Amino acid sequence: MSTPSQTKSSTRVSLREEQKRTTRAKLLEAARTQFANRGYAAVTIDDIVSDVGCSRATFYLHFPAKIDALLAQANSQVGPSAVTIYQDLDQVLATGSRDEFSAWIMRALDWFSEYSELFQAWDEATTLEPEFRSIAREGIATLPDSMTQYLSRWPDDRREEARLRVELLATQLERFFTRWVTFGTIDGSAELAVRVLTDVWYPALTVPAR
Repeated sequence: MSTPSQTKSSTRVSLREEQKRTTRAKLLEAARTQFANRGYAAVTIDDIVSDVGCSRATFYLHFPAKIDALLAQANSQVGPSAVTIYQDLDQVLATGSRDEFSAWIMRALDWFSEYSELFQAWDEATTLEPEFRSIAREGIATLPDSMTQYLSRWPDDRREEARLRVELLATQLERFFTRWVTFGTIDGSAELAVRVLTDVWYPALTVPAR
């Protein structure tokens, strides 16, 4: 049975942990907003903590460096949701339906829209932070890893080719979306984009006859 002093101590610990979680969430949100508005390179730790109203020391309690705030967002939000999108593609390709694939392309573009504000920050971080490059490489490798049905249908000696096709699809969709929506350097409706992307990628992802 807990004593009153033990109960108070436990309550204080719980409150401290809750405060830490709240502060971390605020720092992540401030970092995301700053990165989205200004890119990665221009943002400083002082900019982030100023938005939250805390000190640099508090920031360092949660993140060793600025890059870690970006990585935390990638690991907790973007990465898992990207894997879900490509697990969805794995199921779609198993149906053999071109119409289902077109519907997937639209869902993928919606996903890019959800995270479009961070693409510039990720590109800058990949250029500026060597450690981010290896993490980005690991991240894109998880996409074909998540498509177990698709990979299993390819001959063993062409499995790496199958992986590369998925990685190229992911890369092209990101580049296309960035130029189409973020920068506005490509014209065309969503319907046209889906149709053309389907024309290109549905046959490119077709498993060869054994």
